[in-house]
Amino acid sequence: MSAPFKLAPLPYDPSALEPVISARTLSFHYGKHHQTYVDTLNKLVAGTPYADMTLEKIVAATAKAAAPADKKIFNNAAQIWNHDFYWHSLSPVKTAPTGKLASAIARDFGSTAELIARLAEAGKDQFGSGWAWLVSKGGTLAVEKTGNAATPMSEGTNCLLTIDVWEHAYYLYYQNARPKYLEAVLEQLLNWNTAAANLEKESQPVRSALA
Repeated sequence: MSAPFKLAPLPYDPSALEPVISARTLSFHYGKHHQTYVDTLNKLVAGTPYADMTLEKIVAATAKAAAPADKKIFNNAAQIWNHDFYWHSLSPVKTAPTGKLASAIARDFGSTAELIARLAEAGKDQFGSGWAWLVSKGGTLAVEKTGNAATPMSEGTNCLLTIDVWEHAYYLYYQNARPKYLEAVLEQLLNWNTAAANLEKESQPVRSALA
């Protein structure tokens, strides 16, 4: 889909993630922050060649941009993509890794518990705003962290799950206790079905997918 971009609907009711993530938090995070990225991107790309590109192509085309105008476009486009992906990385119904994903986790991390510990560490160690990611590179799983709007997707990396560690993702409820937010989300809300579906789509031309 090209411009004008629209705020994609949440895949669940705003209160569905409570008590880990409150409806009030989502009202600000999704309804204001995410919406502002969409509104701003539409203004920035109007009348430019980017207006005819998909969101993913805009992110890839501007990821290493030097021009200030293109950097602004990247920041907003990437944050739209990251947030869309984040909402689908969460589930109000507890899930667990199965099948190919479970085998890959056992092979590359030893256990799901170890993977969760690595994701928590990446989220805690990310200085300032950013993201913690579970990715697959040629079928091998890895944990990565990125700052601000940066996303492994722009490098062609297949993203499986992400956790938002910008303060607006947790501050209303957890204040400065990022580790508590990470612990709760990683233990209770991760959507392993999304991760499994994205791993299955690895060989397709678009090397990342929303469930």
